[in-house]
Amino acid sequence: MSHNDYWLLSLPFLGAMTGIMFALFFPLKKNLGIKLILSFSGAFLLGITVFKLFPEIFSEGNKQLSVYVMGGIFFQILLEYFSKGVEHGHYHPSESNLFPMTLWISLSLHALVEGMPLSHQMDLTYGIIIHKIPIGMILYLMIENSKTSIKIRWIALILFSLMTPIGNLLMSHTNSLIENQLEITAWVVGMILHISTTILFESSENHSFNLRKIITILFAILLAYFI
Repeated sequence: MSHNDYWLLSLPFLGAMTGIMFALFFPLKKNLGIKLILSFSGAFLLGITVFKLFPEIFSEGNKQLSVYVMGGIFFQILLEYFSKGVEHGHYHPSESNLFPMTLWISLSLHALVEGMPLSHQMDLTYGIIIHKIPIGMILYLMIENSKTSIKIRWIALILFSLMTPIGNLLMSHTNSLIENQLEITAWVVGMILHISTTILFESSENHSFNLRKIITILFAILLAYFI
């Protein structure tokens, strides 16, 4: 791999760590930009999926790939039973002081799988980077109050941030995964499709009109089209 490849591989890690650092140094209020970031990332991911990924995976007319898209949607729904919807911005302060292991495993598995096709999908990489910021913020907030040591908490946060690059490295060096690259991409597209649409459906409280969010979503979709 070239130095440029390693730089691109580090970007999702930097996105997650940016969110973690922001939550560490700045008190997070309910509306402190996190919903706008989520709206932007959801719209951008949806735009990338519709404009870039769908045409690519279905360009050869292989309808069987639609099964993998649906599999990715169902897989993401299962993950969210354990993560409580953190992937699309749900923050549920825990009443327990125990480390949220189930949440961490769910988010890490999601990050690992979504990272697999990134070296072949730069457009998707940009969307994942943006999406990692609010997820990193929320994960930090849900881990910080646990009774585990600071060392364990930071190991967990850094490992989570590394999962997406690790997924991409696995994809790049495992023959069986390389041979099924298109199927894996279709699976990840299903996961992203579920997350992005859920974010947009939930982006307005009580379905009220919010001009800032509408402008943010429109800008993200236009950016995804022209990028």
